[in-house]
Amino acid sequence: MATTYGFLSTHPPTLCGLASFNAALVAALTAGTPGSGVVRVTTGAGEGSPGPGVTHTWAGHDSNGWRDAADALNGYDIAIIQHEYGIYPGADGADVLRLMRRLRVPSIVVLHTVLSRPTPRQRSVLEQIVGAAGAVVTMTQTAHDRVIVGYDVDPAKVSAIPHGATDHTGTPVVRGPRPHLLTWGLLGPGKGIEWVLRALPYLRRLDPVYTVAGRTHPKVLERHGEAYRAGLHQLGAELGVAHAVDYRPQYLDDAALGALIRSADVVVLPYDSVEQVTSGVLIEAVAAGVPVVATAFPHAVELLTDGPGLLVPHRNPRALATAIRKVLAQPALARTTGDAATLGWPAVAARYEALAEGLATGAARTATAPA
Repeated sequence: MATTYGFLSTHPPTLCGLASFNAALVAALTAGTPGSGVVRVTTGAGEGSPGPGVTHTWAGHDSNGWRDAADALNGYDIAIIQHEYGIYPGADGADVLRLMRRLRVPSIVVLHTVLSRPTPRQRSVLEQIVGAAGAVVTMTQTAHDRVIVGYDVDPAKVSAIPHGATDHTGTPVVRGPRPHLLTWGLLGPGKGIEWVLRALPYLRRLDPVYTVAGRTHPKVLERHGEAYRAGLHQLGAELGVAHAVDYRPQYLDDAALGALIRSADVVVLPYDSVEQVTSGVLIEAVAAGVPVVATAFPHAVELLTDGPGLLVPHRNPRALATAIRKVLAQPALARTTGDAATLGWPAVAARYEALAEGLATGAARTATAPA
């Protein structure tokens, strides 16, 4: 009988990277196999009604919701828990520990954030999560090493499995007459779009068009409205580059996103963060074979050093412009081949399946062992 999976995470129609990741993993890991389901975590109002595959909802305002969520997950063979500090109730999301201790089935926890300088409580929560889990997954070697070295955990529990990517390599490449720079994803402070705007005056002779695709992050929208986006429009006007920027504040399905990615000459990831150990956008760009220019956040350093892109210092428009100019002049400098197969969701799902099989076998041996 096929293994069934219960997934605990934010999930569409919620708009966030965690929800998108979970939906893609669900689709790849359970394709053609009935019986699995999603326990959806909601963190606020206005996240929409649960979609297909959602069997239970843990509302963030429900301080006792972890009990019913755990009981729902106990109806499956394996629980796969997406972890981010901000999605679960309790101090630093500590209520997920209550849920994990109530589980009667093996669990795999996917760590989306591993901080190099956690607060004492953040450190304690993560160490207890690893202790309670059957297995833990990080999506980069950087995050894996950070957990092993920086936290008091059992190293044998921790594996690195890359973030999956949709295969866009079959999408035709259609490029316009002007160099096309692209940044996509949910918009908000820290995305670093302003640094690309400040880099555009250095690129006037190349006359590029810069596409910024994606809605404003729901949490940012709730707290600050469209202030960040409005500030970008104002900055572009002040710099005299507004005509070179194409804002597309829509949600793009896989086909539309694939066409947009493949139309780009350079994907630019000017993120402010120096902590980001996982970037789905970076993985998608690399898998699609599009050159990347990125600030030196940890995942970019790991993936792009001697690889398919160029790294630049944070908050440095001149360095961004220099790297973009270099890639446009020598596109082969940053291109790569063969990544779609190893980074694609089917390959990633196969590694989760192998990990789950190992946990299930171990649980079965424990259950049948003599007392």
